Amino acid sequence: NHYTCWIRMLRLTEFVRRVTGAVSGVDSKQQNLAVFMSMASGNEGPSSTAHSYTNRLSKEKSPYLLQHAHNPVDWYPWGQDAFDKAKNEDKPIFLSVGYSTCHWCHVMERESFEDEEIGSILSKNFVCIKVDREERPDVDKVYMTFVQATSGGGGWPMSVWLTPDLRPFIGGTYFPPRDHGGRLGLKTVLTRIMDQWQNNRPALESSGERMLETLKKGITVTADTGESPPLATDVANRCFQQLAHSYVEEYGGFRHAPKFPTPVNLLFLMSYWSVNRSTSEGVKALQMALHTLRMMALGGIRDHVAQGFHRYSTDSSWHVPHFEKMLYDQAQLAVAYITASQVSGEKHFAEVAEDILRYVSRDLSDKSGGFFSAEDADSLPALGGREKREGAFYVWTAGDVRELLPDVVEGTTGTSTLADIFSHYYGVKEQGNVAPEQDPHGELHGQNVLIVRYSVALTAARFGISVDKVNELLVFARAKAAEVRKSRPRPHLDTKMLASWNGLMLSAYARVGAVLRDKALLERAVQAGNFLKEHLWDVEQQTLFRSSYCGEQMEVQQRAPPISGFLDDYAFIICGLLDLYEATFQTEWLQWAEELQLRQDMLFWDDDGGGYFCSDPGDSAVVLQLKEDQDGAEPSANSVSASNLIRLSHYTGREEWRQRSQQLLTAFSDRLTKIPIALPEMVRALMAHHYALQQIVICGQQDAPDTTSLLAAVNSIFLPHKVLMLVDRNESYLCQRLPVLSSMSQEDGVATAYVCRDFACSLPVTDPQELRQLLLDGVAEMQRN
Repeated sequence: NHYTCWIRMLRLTEFVRRVTGAVSGVDSKQQNLAVFMSMASGNEGPSSTAHSYTNRLSKEKSPYLLQHAHNPVDWYPWGQDAFDKAKNEDKPIFLSVGYSTCHWCHVMERESFEDEEIGSILSKNFVCIKVDREERPDVDKVYMTFVQATSGGGGWPMSVWLTPDLRPFIGGTYFPPRDHGGRLGLKTVLTRIMDQWQNNRPALESSGERMLETLKKGITVTADTGESPPLATDVANRCFQQLAHSYVEEYGGFRHAPKFPTPVNLLFLMSYWSVNRSTSEGVKALQMALHTLRMMALGGIRDHVAQGFHRYSTDSSWHVPHFEKMLYDQAQLAVAYITASQVSGEKHFAEVAEDILRYVSRDLSDKSGGFFSAEDADSLPALGGREKREGAFYVWTAGDVRELLPDVVEGTTGTSTLADIFSHYYGVKEQGNVAPEQDPHGELHGQNVLIVRYSVALTAARFGISVDKVNELLVFARAKAAEVRKSRPRPHLDTKMLASWNGLMLSAYARVGAVLRDKALLERAVQAGNFLKEHLWDVEQQTLFRSSYCGEQMEVQQRAPPISGFLDDYAFIICGLLDLYEATFQTEWLQWAEELQLRQDMLFWDDDGGGYFCSDPGDSAVVLQLKEDQDGAEPSANSVSASNLIRLSHYTGREEWRQRSQQLLTAFSDRLTKIPIALPEMVRALMAHHYALQQIVICGQQDAPDTTSLLAAVNSIFLPHKVLMLVDRNESYLCQRLPVLSSMSQEDGVATAYVCRDFACSLPVTDPQELRQLLLDGVAEMQRN
């Protein structure tokens, strides 16, 4: 059935191309380029400079929309005013979707949307709508599904033409302003669409309608009554095999280039190892995950001077990144690295996780407790210039390094300087270390992207000094480099604060803080939870908001009317709250998670087919109701919800949530069975059902040393299938929902642990090492099952 749907779609697409000619020449090759080169910055927000044009986007809060507020285009934000205008004037809609740190979005803006001739054509003949994809993921997902299905590619900027009733009929990504190199320019595309709208409109509309109907059939995710989820062990084994097949041995990762971090893959592999430790497959899974994390930490994708990770690597060795930094990457990578430290016992992984959060605390944090969305790839060169360049803030010439670190290091062979040691360790070359093929626009010519080329031990041997001395020198050198960075023009910061991404980062601070027993990180996590509750939760309406914004004085603002939260906002915050409870044992976070889950069920659950819709199915402006079926740069909200539901069922005693989790997994059975590599996070939820969650109950006073020791024993081990509870004399929330907890108490007045499955519990334990062994024995038991 799915195959038939896609064949029909191909035929319909070919029909539209034949009729309009609009997409020919701007096909999948160009669109695939846009997929991988769509993530850097453009212009800053509005300034006090006088502008020749000002459109209604100037009243918006989104940094991306504000970047287009002075185009000579009659832009509308997504909303009823634009829809009414299209219907009243009987004009097609031109929908342009991007985000504020998107490089090719701003190329298209400079080339086309700032062009007065093109602006005039757009404004006179179309209703032009500009959408921030991060602000309106519902709109983006619907029309990206259309573009990918009809063109074979996707990416941002996304350009789609719609009928007045929001049915798409032509779509693409980046278009040059005018015909060039065999590709049709935007002006030509607009002219042809205008002609077809006037002279061949019925064909356009009917083909668009047929495309939409075919898409609806092809994207259906549903389960029949009485079905069950697929067998977890078979699905997990297949997911592992598919990842192993795509794994790149030398540098790790799951493709040659471009290489994305994909933390969902790494967390699945470590979870797979946890229940297959004695098998060759389990050992291979762990090796794949840890090697990838090591290579990324050594590579240029990591900012060695000021922490954090860039968006992706343009080459196979993690060397030359696309320099944009996204909040959701930092959040998921921090969790992946702290998990690797639990699994391996290697301190280095924990240090990388700490570094990521140090960057986020310094550069992506608002005083309100919220987290900003992203920093651009592009910035102005340090030596001046009006054109932004990719990576300008981050790269170094050999001369820069010599000037920065001129001192001779005593005790080295010869008269080596600190610059020599730094350059050797980080691969700095006189001519630059970026190959021309990795720098198609010549922006990195003569520049160096820092990458660890030699170990500290080899560097020490090379210069005849101790390992400790090299470490000391590198710490000093990085600090000096960071100071120099502060004087460079910074990349644009997107200060939009998204509920979903803040939820991911809440999980990161809670989990890293718990493992490291770092009170500062846990306090920052609580601050983030308070921000979400104060600024993105409407208590009266029981509704999450999608986003909040920073005003001119950096005060938190909300747009009017606010954008209601989507499925990923609820799912990611619920997950973050559960992690926050397990790190702080403040039951207010559990209570709010329970409230949010009830609201999520009411808003998004599909009573007929199972699973959650991405957005409110009652929204008539969304022409496709989607259930996202891929864990990509972010995990899908359905995957996270499958885990949330089973965790919540253990905290609240709500059996219906465990059953709902199974219904959700059943709805995605086809995808899980055939292509589990597309849903590694959901495979982890399926495994949690199969192996059953351990309930670890600690009875004791929270801050007492004996309680802390037991909690440290729990957090020292990676236990993907567990819930952790603390019961003290004042506990009521959990005991009301789980009466069995009332029968658990401290042994002889000492903090005591109980390890249970379905509340069939082991004998009480008071010794941390004994508890650790008991938990490891439980893992071994799972392997036998």
